[in-house]
Amino acid sequence: MKNLHRYNVLREPHISEKVSILGEKSNQYAFKVAVEATRPQIREAVEEIFKVTVKRVTISNVKGKVKRNAQGIVKKKNWKKAYVTLQSVEELDYLDVS
Repeated sequence: MKNLHRYNVLREPHISEKVSILGEKSNQYAFKVAVEATRPQIREAVEEIFKVTVKRVTISNVKGKVKRNAQGIVKKKNWKKAYVTLQSVEELDYLDVS
C-alpha cells in the first residue's frame, strides 16, 4: 500500500448526469482518484478535506478507451473512480473547500 498525501488521493470531482442524480437521491458523490488509492485512504481524504462523515466508499476501475485518429490507434490511460456515500444529513460542496 503506497502512502499518498490526501490531496494526491483525490484527483478531481467526476461530474456527470448520472452522478448528479445519485447526489440528489442517495447522497452519493463521485471522484477521480489515484489508481493506487485504497478505500481507507479515499475515506480519510474526503473526511479531512470536506469536513464530512463518509458512510461508504465504492471503487470502480475504468478502462481507457481505444481511439483511432490520423496517427493510428491511441489508447487512453486507465483510471479509478470512487463513489462516496455521505451520512443522510450532510452535503458536499466542491467549490467551498477550506
